[in-house]
Amino acid sequence: MGVSDTPTLDKHLSRQQETRTPVVAKNKDLLILTYGALVAQLCKDYEKEEDVNKYLDKMGYGIGTRLVEDFLARSSLRRCHSYSEVTHIIAEVAFKMYLGVTPSVTCKNSSRNEFSLILDKTPLSEFVEMLPAGRSSLCYCSLLCGIIRGALEMVHLAADVTFLQDKLKGDSVTEIGITFLKQPEEKKYRWKQ
Repeated sequence: MGVSDTPTLDKHLSRQQETRTPVVAKNKDLLILTYGALVAQLCKDYEKEEDVNKYLDKMGYGIGTRLVEDFLARSSLRRCHSYSEVTHIIAEVAFKMYLGVTPSVTCKNSSRNEFSLILDKTPLSEFVEMLPAGRSSLCYCSLLCGIIRGALEMVHLAADVTFLQDKLKGDSVTEIGITFLKQPEEKKYRWKQ
């Protein structure tokens, strides 16, 4: 049963879409324009693409650790009970809420802890036709991986988040891989006697 099959999520998505569309568009446009300038400056500041990628990921991580509170407050979602549910919430609610797009989700393994978010269009690279000359290893949207990883960590879910495919590098889609590293532990509380 997918997350979109639940009435609570459907109700939330329709209500959110009615009230948030103009704000999302303005915020997304500002982010896109600012982000392009940021990446251009980082390419000037660092010689190696790996250093730019690490910086963007680290910056995204910091954003994700703070953004999760805003997300939880605005979305009013209940606790997720599986990695699949978490991944669908990221795709169908968080990406839509903050970037105005909804990636598709695929599961990559039988243990159901590896997923991919597949984007036909990546908002952060909307005005970018190609990577800067000599920067073929640059992962232009590394910020997104850091944001997802930071947000997941704040809700006690350790994950490895990486780009598997990138349209700016000639792939047909942009694919973000999420591998959950350990099963969240259920805390058991005992009454003192």
